[in-house]
Amino acid sequence: MENFDNDKYKRAKKRVDELKGFYIHMSIYVVINTFILVNIFLRTDNFWQWPHFVTLFAWGLGLAFHGIKVFGINPLLGKDWEERQIQKYIDKDKNDTDKYL
Repeated sequence: MENFDNDKYKRAKKRVDELKGFYIHMSIYVVINTFILVNIFLRTDNFWQWPHFVTLFAWGLGLAFHGIKVFGINPLLGKDWEERQIQKYIDKDKNDTDKYL
């Protein structure tokens, strides 16, 4: 029973660490990109140019993928796709071994 509780604790700790990592990543993204954009705004005549936003866009894409991983959002394969696939292969393996018994 104690081992089961220890496993639950480890899974919960891992989840909290993943969330904390995402929130730290997002905070750094906001601070650094705010600094970059304010600096560009103050130093240039024409702020609205694509090269000024490349870092914001590229890093934002990376942040979005980080959030998708952490929060388990999978728009292409659905919420329970991985679990269904695992169960399918477990059932297939069980049926294959039952044939030879």
